[in-house]
Amino acid sequence: MGEEKYRLNNRFADIKCCVIIPTYDNEKTLAKVILDTLDYTDKIIVVNDGATDSTAQILETFKNGITLVTHPVNKGKGMALRNGFKKALQLGYDYAITIDSDGQHFPSDLENFLNKIESQPGSLIIGARNMNSENVPSKSSFGNKFSNFWFQVETGIKLPDTQSGYRLYPIKKLQDVKFFSPRFEFEVEVIVKAAWRKIPVIDMPVKIFYAKGAERVSHFRPGKDFTRISILNTYLVILAFIWYKPLRLIRGLNPSNLRSFIKKHFFNKEESTLKKSLSVTVGIFFGIIPIWGYQLVSAIAASYLFRLNKAIVILTANISIPPLLPFILIASLKTGELFKGTETNLSLRDISLQTLKLNLYTYLTGACLLAVLFSIFMGLVTFISLSLIRRKRK
Repeated sequence: MGEEKYRLNNRFADIKCCVIIPTYDNEKTLAKVILDTLDYTDKIIVVNDGATDSTAQILETFKNGITLVTHPVNKGKGMALRNGFKKALQLGYDYAITIDSDGQHFPSDLENFLNKIESQPGSLIIGARNMNSENVPSKSSFGNKFSNFWFQVETGIKLPDTQSGYRLYPIKKLQDVKFFSPRFEFEVEVIVKAAWRKIPVIDMPVKIFYAKGAERVSHFRPGKDFTRISILNTYLVILAFIWYKPLRLIRGLNPSNLRSFIKKHFFNKEESTLKKSLSVTVGIFFGIIPIWGYQLVSAIAASYLFRLNKAIVILTANISIPPLLPFILIASLKTGELFKGTETNLSLRDISLQTLKLNLYTYLTGACLLAVLFSIFMGLVTFISLSLIRRKRK
């Protein structure tokens, strides 16, 4: 073992960190990646994800220098990483650096990961590539921008390269997180859920090498994998709006900061009267509109889209909570009756799922009209009231 390797190997041991190399049919580059990594540490786990080329024979030559995990059949990069994490935890590691076997990453950056995690322990570190480098495929650049955008929507964190496979994972902190993605989309799911667990997700620059054209072997299938990533992002965005973002807002409240929270969001002098009034309008509109199960998530999405006061939108969108719900339903029916020029003769005590089904068109028509009219009315009332209060204070 050389002096350089010995120095880093001790640091890997002190930090309880290993290197995981997932591989599938990369026989041309795999041996070099392992050899280059061995220059820095022998704490290496290679996951053979059901390779059909000479990968097994190549790994046989390294059997005394690495830990091997083998999948009989290809299960996808996500499963390769998850099973690599599981093995690393069994061996007592707290961290794992993942490096691709296609030769695009430089093991010389391993020391930078160690430096970074020593200064910011417990973080998930993504090695940010320079996507303007030579030979970077245009589809990779587009896919990265797409992924960066949705990651920011889902977590509020801005990162330059959310698709990089060169990462340091705090696997001990992630061991209780439930994942379901088996393939490339796992690398999106894991950083989103890590951020939701309050694990710092940060980046650092790394070097990158892309082989020219056909020389580079990629198992990314643009059609299928892009669709899977899109489905995952749809799921994560919905989950973020109905669970993570409201939960983060609520968790941030305590008796000591509740007063400042109310003052900031409801009586903020710097925020315009028009913005607060529009927030009331949007919240009430989505609280009444008959899209059951999607009212709150739609309201929150609109608040982000139009940059409204999120606290006011969430509060007013809950106008259809149980104590008020029967009144909303009967008001919707009566509004529908006025529009259609008919009469159902239903009273508040007659409201039920059955009566709504029997008068579905009247209810839906009335609910849509009521949502528009009442939200505009309350928005105007809010605008006039706040304007008068501000004028009085002046």
